[in-house]
Amino acid sequence: MPSLLIRLVLAEVTRWYAAGVALFLALQLTDALSSTVANLITYKPAFSTAAGAFLSLAPSFLNRSLVLAVPFAILLALSRMQSDNELKAISAGGVPPLRLVWPIALPFLLVAAFTYGNANQFAPQGMARWWNTWYGIYNMTPPPPEQLRYTYAPPGALYYAGKVVTPSGSAEAQLQGVMVQRGQTTLTASTGTWNTQRRTWTLLNPWETRPGQAPRALTGPVTVPQTDRLRPAIVEVEQATTTVLKARAADPGLPDTDRREATFTVAQRTADPVTPIVFALAAGALGLLLRNRAAAFGAVLVFLVGFYAVWTTMPGLARAGAVQPDLAAWTPNLVFLILAAALAWRLR
Repeated sequence: MPSLLIRLVLAEVTRWYAAGVALFLALQLTDALSSTVANLITYKPAFSTAAGAFLSLAPSFLNRSLVLAVPFAILLALSRMQSDNELKAISAGGVPPLRLVWPIALPFLLVAAFTYGNANQFAPQGMARWWNTWYGIYNMTPPPPEQLRYTYAPPGALYYAGKVVTPSGSAEAQLQGVMVQRGQTTLTASTGTWNTQRRTWTLLNPWETRPGQAPRALTGPVTVPQTDRLRPAIVEVEQATTTVLKARAADPGLPDTDRREATFTVAQRTADPVTPIVFALAAGALGLLLRNRAAAFGAVLVFLVGFYAVWTTMPGLARAGAVQPDLAAWTPNLVFLILAAALAWRLR
């Protein structure tokens, strides 16, 4: 009998979950569809091209919908059963309320496994296709990848470039805001080039500074050896696969902010798929305490807004170094896991 009653609760949650996924997916796709239709009217691309770009967002939207629908489904399902006295009947049948929480959360292990694979593989590829497709529709060349604040300090020298731009298929990178210090000589220039085959930097019309001498302008280019390797260009983290981000996080030659951002994103792609399970535990305990649907709707809003506030704050703190990237990625789940424990204690 208890197993039958638990299956009834799971069936109710499943029905609401399917409706919630459809609702959140529709809300996100409607917003993207409006901008897609506007660009179709303005730029008149092939319908298949625009449709392909639109569908490339589906993996990202699906992941969000699968997560957001969890508290929506559990809170509304349990509030409906509370209002119809079904949970009282289940409790009378020998199933204590707290015993329902784990069975409600267990099926979301499958959701966690799916969202993990999707977040680490298909969602980044979809975002990259989205941007590249629209650059083609706009008749624009995608901007060449760039690296900001490049620094290389071998013994006795210092190489710095404010920006390194790497055109696709070119053996030369473009340098902006260049400084080279070798021994007692410092060269500065607005622009320059990095020849990756010859392993040299060429500064265009640089200024030369030596101790005790006034800076002097040099006419023409000046070439100096540069033995560092040109790293893969930095792309937006949302478009980079997890393998690329792990390599970026472990590269000591990159700025600390870029490495922290990569570390955070790798950790987040593991933490976010666990969120459905944490949501299920917290929402299950909360739903068993609520007594009407109005309270359930309010709880859904508070639940999602509270999580979103913490979730959107953490990336900036991690990038700035205020919070360790791994801890920042897991903080939203930890907060709601503590909430789940507190609610479970109350429920007992």
